[in-house]
Amino acid sequence: MEKVLIANRGEIAIRIMRACKALGLEYVVVYTEEDRDSEHVRLGRENGGKVFRIASYTDPNEILEIADFARCTAIHPGYGFLAENYRFARRVTQRSRPLIFIGPRPEVIKELGSKINTKSIAKRLGIPVIPGSDRPIYNEVEAENIGIKLFHQQWEEGIKHPAILVKASAGGGGMGIEEVYDLNQLRAVYRRIKRYAKKHFGDEGVLLEKKLSDFNHIEVQLVCSRHGERVHFGTRNCTIQSIFRQKRIEVAPAFDPDYRYQFDPNEITEKIVSYSLKMAAYLGYDNVGTWEWIVTPEGKFYLLEVNPRIQVESGVSGFISQIKKQPRGVDLVKEQIRLALGEKLKYKQKHISFHGCSIEFRIIAEDTLHGFRPWGGTITKFKLPQHDWLQVHTHVPQDRPYAIPSDYDPNLALILVWGESVAQAKERGKRLLEEIVIEGKNNQGEEIITNIEFLKERLNSIQRFAT
Repeated sequence: MEKVLIANRGEIAIRIMRACKALGLEYVVVYTEEDRDSEHVRLGRENGGKVFRIASYTDPNEILEIADFARCTAIHPGYGFLAENYRFARRVTQRSRPLIFIGPRPEVIKELGSKINTKSIAKRLGIPVIPGSDRPIYNEVEAENIGIKLFHQQWEEGIKHPAILVKASAGGGGMGIEEVYDLNQLRAVYRRIKRYAKKHFGDEGVLLEKKLSDFNHIEVQLVCSRHGERVHFGTRNCTIQSIFRQKRIEVAPAFDPDYRYQFDPNEITEKIVSYSLKMAAYLGYDNVGTWEWIVTPEGKFYLLEVNPRIQVESGVSGFISQIKKQPRGVDLVKEQIRLALGEKLKYKQKHISFHGCSIEFRIIAEDTLHGFRPWGGTITKFKLPQHDWLQVHTHVPQDRPYAIPSDYDPNLALILVWGESVAQAKERGKRLLEEIVIEGKNNQGEEIITNIEFLKERLNSIQRFAT
């Protein structure tokens, strides 16, 4: 029997545990001292899994030492931490006691680890990408020349307030990105992003591209096997984000079938799905992955990046999916593990259908009125509603106080609603947000601050454009 080391924390660790249990697999849980009160630790113990304390989730040596000691045969990195570290994936699979890395092949992770490399592959395949540099820029004079060209292109298009984005080539998840509205700012911003990229990603390559002022952030969910099989589980809309481009609300499907867009949403969906599958085939992609797209109000679309891992928001796609007329709902974490262990898909695209609409809310202890500043303190009451149209993923205990670890993002829960239509899903979302009860205080005795009001305010904006 396979034994999986879950090299992550919080709600994703719990989701992996449940998937392993459903597949009849043994698993091992790790945690840091800061996470000792997390539900993923308690559930790991109660469900019979082995639990080990570690110093860091990002230390490959420690992770592999635990894997060997516990006689694990596979490692699931979850998302974040080591999930997109191709060196770690390669080491896991090529060591003297090789393990299964639950994710794509290391070579594929490396190919997609750079936004610029991803952009280059896309252009090679005739896939639309945002205008800008197509290789890492290491010289600020060259960066300035590219910036001037991008500004002039926008002036020629009649854009009154042009802007460009300066990005860390190896970044992801909204990290290492700044906007430039004045060419006189470009050199300073370029230097800042270059330093940030070197410190956080070990690669100071920088990407410059045209900033689109109004768009929807659309994702295509792919599931691929190591036998050359590839299917998609539809699209989702991840446009509602923080000021740091961190997602806060996700919706599947990406477009509201009852809303009138300036373009045919079915046609756009068909094209971006087709392009995503084309690129996956070219790469020999062999696990779960997300192709991220930008779609403008006029219906122009551009590939943004590819995330070669399970995503936080994968559940929202699974919630509306059905395979071979089985009960609605597909656990994509379970599919990821099963396929990484070498199984075949056991279904084709024609066997996958989609029903209704699902909305995922990320409940976070943060002050959205002051720059989405994280809130730190102790939760004294945490009550989440229960309905048959809800899915709840949380590592926060509901039966005892919980001190939010300051070492990690203050994510509290992922809650998904389902409805027969977008309208019904919205109504259920409003009800959910009203029913959540979270109480707590920080060291100064100040009441807990969460993003629930922000989520309420932005709910009606889902699947819409600003103009």
